[in-house]
Amino acid sequence: MVDSSEWSIVFYVDENGSSPVREFLNTLDRLTLARFDWSIEQLRVRNVQAREPLVRHLEERIWELRRESNTNIYRLLYTFLSRRRILFLHGFQKKTQKTPRREIETARQRLEDFMQHGGGE
Repeated sequence: MVDSSEWSIVFYVDENGSSPVREFLNTLDRLTLARFDWSIEQLRVRNVQAREPLVRHLEERIWELRRESNTNIYRLLYTFLSRRRILFLHGFQKKTQKTPRREIETARQRLEDFMQHGGGE
């Protein structure tokens, strides 16, 4: 039986039935993927209590899950939803000091799409 106080993980799915974040994760090597699996579980358990270096607030409702592996820097952008859900919106390899605006905009557009299609209820 699932504890109603537990948080769940949700991945954004586009109109074609694809999950861009899952597809991104599937491109990673096994070690990096294992590290992300651990980080996602830590976020699920800590949820709104999670802090740096695991996560960082970017703006408004957008947060980033931070991960380094083999000198590469990766980010998963996410938001918190009602009913104790964490929605992963976008994943990318970070190549600049500051999170690029286009990456944040991708996450914002996907969140807007998700909410318009009744996912946020």
